[in-house]
Amino acid sequence: MAFLELNNVEKYYDDMQAVKGVDLKIEQGEFIVFVGPSGSGKSTLLNMVAGLEEISGGNIVLDNTNIATLESSKRDLAMVSQSFDLYSHMTVQENMSFALRLAKMPEQEIEEKVALAADKLDLVSLLKRLPRQLSGGQKQRVAIGRAFVKIPKLFLFDEPLSNLDASLRGQIRVEIASLNRDLSATTLYVTNDQTEAMTLADRVVVLKDGEIQQVGTPKELYEHPANRFVAQFIGMPQVNILPVHLNILPIHYQKGVTPKGACQLGIRPEHLSVTEYTPDLLKGYVEFVEPLGSESLIHVNLAGDKKGPVVIRQHERCNWQAGDVVSVVWDNSRIHFFNNDGQTLKLASSGAL
Repeated sequence: MAFLELNNVEKYYDDMQAVKGVDLKIEQGEFIVFVGPSGSGKSTLLNMVAGLEEISGGNIVLDNTNIATLESSKRDLAMVSQSFDLYSHMTVQENMSFALRLAKMPEQEIEEKVALAADKLDLVSLLKRLPRQLSGGQKQRVAIGRAFVKIPKLFLFDEPLSNLDASLRGQIRVEIASLNRDLSATTLYVTNDQTEAMTLADRVVVLKDGEIQQVGTPKELYEHPANRFVAQFIGMPQVNILPVHLNILPIHYQKGVTPKGACQLGIRPEHLSVTEYTPDLLKGYVEFVEPLGSESLIHVNLAGDKKGPVVIRQHERCNWQAGDVVSVVWDNSRIHFFNNDGQTLKLASSGAL
């Protein structure tokens, strides 16, 4: 049995179903990230695990115990949100040790746990300060430290870095990963930030409209999306989607997956490249170039295409300008095909039709 199991978990708000029969098994020590657009149900799902929302159906089993009807305080978990939730009249040290003192942990053990977390999170020099004397990033470090000193069965993070600037998000993301690795903690983490999801997660759960679209490692989601939604949601800039008409299905796709005819082709910007125009290759017209320092994003209108430009990521120096006539080439092994329902055409296991 998995360490944490969500079995047919549902959530209704009157007649609106926010979470639709979610099934998920999580092993001890896994770092699981929930991602999805607003309204996908990711925070609602996390709150049901936390006991902050009642479930409408199903079970939540943690370490062989059904916790679905237990009070939040009895679920042996710690939660960090974007709002910090620090006690304003307590010092950093008092905030971090508060739950341990309530649990009547020996004083020496409390001091050791707080000292270890403070060292990991660069809070040693701030232990005597009050929350009002801290920056936003420092407050979030305290909230994270307060959760980690408890060493519960389950850590929950609800968009903890969303109120911080980009440089702080990167720094604290590394600190969370380091602490989690040291403790082998089982973690559920909600975010809208793909970088957080792809760098922190052992597995990513992609949600849409209260349903799981795909569960997999970051690499699996990037290389083998289950459908067009996952392909478009994972990766920035978004995957290019082009309408195509199949006359012959490529040999490495399963026979009978889709009828020949109209479907959609997906290819990521980093798997396209621009070359000098050659009549034998696909023709395009440079519409706009975004120079980003280490890379450039080239927007190219394809000849005969009325669906808008494709975006091409180029890492080397870019000398293309708006109005240039170019050829666009791609890596055939990186192409995805989607049927009219948005489902990915599956690769044949044998590699042949």
